[in-house]
Amino acid sequence: MNVLDESPTVKSTLKILLADDHALLRRGLKEFLQDFLAEDGQTPYIAETGSAQHAIEQIRAAAWDLVILDLNLPDMPGLEVLRILKSVQPALPVLVVSIYSEEHYATRAVRAGALGYLTKETGPEELRAAVSRILRGGSYAPSSQIDPQQQDALSTRPVTYTDRLPAGLSDREIEVLQWIAQGRRLTEIAEHLNLSIKTVSTYRSRLLIKLGMRTTAELIRYALDQQLV
Repeated sequence: MNVLDESPTVKSTLKILLADDHALLRRGLKEFLQDFLAEDGQTPYIAETGSAQHAIEQIRAAAWDLVILDLNLPDMPGLEVLRILKSVQPALPVLVVSIYSEEHYATRAVRAGALGYLTKETGPEELRAAVSRILRGGSYAPSSQIDPQQQDALSTRPVTYTDRLPAGLSDREIEVLQWIAQGRRLTEIAEHLNLSIKTVSTYRSRLLIKLGMRTTAELIRYALDQQLV
């Protein structure tokens, strides 16, 4: 369900968009942000959505000071959403807060344009620190989650470090793998990623070769084991 509490044209100090597929988490996060920003003398407008497409529509419709993005939205892979948001508004500050482990996603999120990455196990004070730093024009990544090389990448563009993906898979291959693991047909994947069916089939073949597998079922098991879905 998509939620917008008021028009984004309402004047306020800050405009923040929460994109997460769990309504209760969004509500708790919204209340937390309102409370700590009020302590800083700010009155934010905070909108919520559980849909990638709706988040993209909101970014196209108005300027935002911060987007807090989950990578597990139901209608599009999270990193694809992030890339689209940044293509629409290149200077858009995005903080990723995800259930997925930092090992597989933190670096990739930074490369796609995020200014910070936190897991949903993060404590409130760390979340507050991340939001505050990003709103001040900085970036945030706890040293316990991202190594020094990745920390440097948060403060310098373009990114020049080597991405550490499982089995050396590319971003697009990971995205195709995620969709396959969700039981999507190649035609559906092609439509969602705006690719031809032949191209998606090629990505599937590459996945099988790189991972040393023979069947789609093996790909699905791998994705589940790696917590990619």
